[in-house]
Amino acid sequence: MLTLAGIGMAMGAFVCLVGFSRAFEQAWRQMYANSGTDIAVVAETFLNTTIDQSVGAKLQTLPVIAEAAPMTFNFMGLTADVNAIAYGWKADSFEFSAISITAGTRFHDGQPEILLGDLLADSLKKHVGDSLEIQGANFNVVGVFHGGSALEAGAVIMPLDQMQKLSSLEGKVTAFHVRLKPAPVGESPEHYMARAQGLIESALPGVRAVPAAERASNNQLVLLAHATAWGTSSIALLIGILGIANTMAMSVFERTREIGVLRALGWNSRRVLLLIQLEAAALGMAGGLLGIGFGWLALRILAHLPQTASIVSASFPFPVLAEALAIAIAAGLLAGIIPAWRGARLSPVEALRYE
Repeated sequence: MLTLAGIGMAMGAFVCLVGFSRAFEQAWRQMYANSGTDIAVVAETFLNTTIDQSVGAKLQTLPVIAEAAPMTFNFMGLTADVNAIAYGWKADSFEFSAISITAGTRFHDGQPEILLGDLLADSLKKHVGDSLEIQGANFNVVGVFHGGSALEAGAVIMPLDQMQKLSSLEGKVTAFHVRLKPAPVGESPEHYMARAQGLIESALPGVRAVPAAERASNNQLVLLAHATAWGTSSIALLIGILGIANTMAMSVFERTREIGVLRALGWNSRRVLLLIQLEAAALGMAGGLLGIGFGWLALRILAHLPQTASIVSASFPFPVLAEALAIAIAAGLLAGIIPAWRGARLSPVEALRYE
């Protein structure tokens, strides 16, 4: 039971952390889809940090581009207990089409005004007309909006120039989100997308044109979430494997005479090895099922805590279930290799003499 609890906790950590990182990635994909963003134009550097805002004027002259909206984002602590993603948009950005303002109005460029996602507004207990201090500057809450994803519902949106001022990045933006014009008749969407990427990158040296779906998978926050999830889960899983290995080794040790009887009755080494490996796999599978329950519960709790509700989706990523169960079974088989090999090599005569 202790071993089962150990592997269950390890797989629970995997389900929770990897599930969170994948839900985080899916929220980015949904956000781009809701706004109609086709391409993100970013700096052609390893870290993809910032690019000059002046690039926007050149983007608008390209024949394939319908709209190019400068934006920036950062992860900010709004209070001692609540963190949120902050977006900097222009007041006329097409990205407003992805949200619906449920109270108040849009902000105005150049003014210390913000919009709060409805989930974030509830966490902060803020309404239209209230003020909120962000990194030492006071902002007026001029609107509350509902977003199509957790990244929007739990976010704060402010004028781009105010975000640049807070970040000390005047004249710089994180990226330009681009809407393409409709593809010409007879040209496939894939070919049109590739042609648009090539046109942007050839016209603007030093930038990369990244399809929105790829950008959702490879932005810095998503990559950090994936790396943290897999790193932490691997450590927990290693501990679980050691627990199963110890249990199976003790099982073989304590059942030496039983194995000797089976060998004397005609069981060959392969059959003994299969028996022990099946027990290890069953232990891993049971721990995996228990871990799925732990992980599901942890995700539900995180989705309702004010500190994490803005970035954790309450939805459970079902593809992670099969992956978690497969990893748990594989962990059991890996942990059982040495005990199974030892049991299969026992001599029937020596095993029957064992006290």
